[in-house]
Amino acid sequence: MYNQEEIKARIDVAAGRKKADLVIKNARIFDVFTGEFFEGDLAISGSRIAAIGQYSGEKEVDGSGKTIVPGFVDGHVHLESSTVTPMQYAKVAVPHGTTAVMADPHEIANVCGMAGVEYILKASENLPLDVHVMIPSCVPASPFDESGYTIMADEIKKYLDNERVFGLAEMMNYPGVIAGDSEVVKKIAYTHEANKVIDGHAPGLRGDKVNAYITAGIYSDHENETAKEAIEKIRRGQMVMVREGTVCKNLEDLLPVCKAPYYHRCMFVTDDKHAGDIKKEGHIDHIIRKAISLGVEPKIAYIMATINPADHFRVHDAGAICPGYRADFVILDDFEKVDIKQVYKNGNLVFDKDSGDEVIFDWKEEYKADDKILNTVNIDDVVAKDFELKEKAKVIGLVPKGVLTTDEGWADARDLSKDIIKLAVVERHHKTGHIGLCYVKGYGLNEGAIATSIAHDSHNIICIGCNDEDMAVAVNELKKLKGGMAVVKDGKVIDELALPIAGLMCDLEADVSQKKLGDIKNAARKLGVSDKMDPLLNMSFASLAVIPNLRLTTLGVVDVDKFKLV
Repeated sequence: MYNQEEIKARIDVAAGRKKADLVIKNARIFDVFTGEFFEGDLAISGSRIAAIGQYSGEKEVDGSGKTIVPGFVDGHVHLESSTVTPMQYAKVAVPHGTTAVMADPHEIANVCGMAGVEYILKASENLPLDVHVMIPSCVPASPFDESGYTIMADEIKKYLDNERVFGLAEMMNYPGVIAGDSEVVKKIAYTHEANKVIDGHAPGLRGDKVNAYITAGIYSDHENETAKEAIEKIRRGQMVMVREGTVCKNLEDLLPVCKAPYYHRCMFVTDDKHAGDIKKEGHIDHIIRKAISLGVEPKIAYIMATINPADHFRVHDAGAICPGYRADFVILDDFEKVDIKQVYKNGNLVFDKDSGDEVIFDWKEEYKADDKILNTVNIDDVVAKDFELKEKAKVIGLVPKGVLTTDEGWADARDLSKDIIKLAVVERHHKTGHIGLCYVKGYGLNEGAIATSIAHDSHNIICIGCNDEDMAVAVNELKKLKGGMAVVKDGKVIDELALPIAGLMCDLEADVSQKKLGDIKNAARKLGVSDKMDPLLNMSFASLAVIPNLRLTTLGVVDVDKFKLV
């Protein structure tokens, strides 16, 4: 933005002394600052907006009958959870109007440490999508996890001067914050010293504990299950992230904050969303569309998807249509239906509905992961006996459309008539041989077993099964695949997807990988998995020991409310 020649060129265009590189003529432009519409020409010089008014350009496009809005910003996302590489992610997200994301690579960091963060940084360069990175704050997420690496404050500090690093990612260790843990405070202080943003993660936190958490300078949170909780956090100065992903869908519960006087402190995020779901239903555009259908004023929905996240993350030249800002914008056929005709990034047309669903971009060769990223499953073969439970164990209840769990008491055996089956988490990073075991209810599986190396946040191998023999087959198959997903019945693998990149992502084209992912989900449904559950993500989150109530890690069942092993 501060190149002298580029600034001079923009001034000349705005002053009428020079033709713009591109002009969208006679368009209806949405002003996110005032919520108003106005008619005019949008003049582009280089990669930025030069002016709005009456202008001529070297190239002119008729925008009559169209509405121009800023490119959409996803304020919190884990790219790894799409199961595809950053390049493939861009290919599915950009056609839906997304021009920037705030990426937290803590999934791959839990497996590969800062080498995983480096992979995300390098693999997301030179895309038609700005990938801003938040450095993972909690690796591992809790003291009850066995992750591949531990990331300390001094290691985080080294990355905070990187211009693509926008701050510290979700501070999941809210007990550590509230207790004033010295290592946690050091991470927070380093980030403030670098004048960057800190994201929050504090589900259900209320009262004095909210004050203790926010006073550390943690000014956002995507873990809000109720409007009452969200409003309390807004009143304490936080930006509330309204989440709609593949599993976690909080929009309906948070509708009361999507209006005055709260909406200016809210933004839309996906958090975790499979690439196939993005391609099928949309990305941030889907959330805008759904919000409008639920009664949110359309102008407010667009503001929450653009200027609010840009301002929060201190991106002072994006999120709006105004002079000097990045020329990242979406041309709509219909404002209220979020009917996208074209997407522009840095002044270049990168998607045109009339030309098909492919992104218009000069793609470079995709960045290749090295052996450190590709060889991350380090286990001995397991046998059925490894999954035996010789005494009663806790039963974790899975909750549809979210990641909360319930305490369903104790069981001393599987009981398919009551939907009680076995859950296991197998340590895969250091070959410790640790296997956490318990029972789970609500998943619906009535035969076979399902396993995946995506198990938030330490990403060990998690497996649900109706018998120990099939569970062993499923886990051993993931060892062969170097990570992935497998569905087993009667001792045979009936479907699988290899995820060799840290056990989290594949190197396939998005369409191919998502077909395979869809096949796995269909295979799981045929074995009885409830339609109310995502067969993979609901299972994957059963090990996330920072969200209430009960979780299972390699060390055993964790009572998150009491923050201790049961």
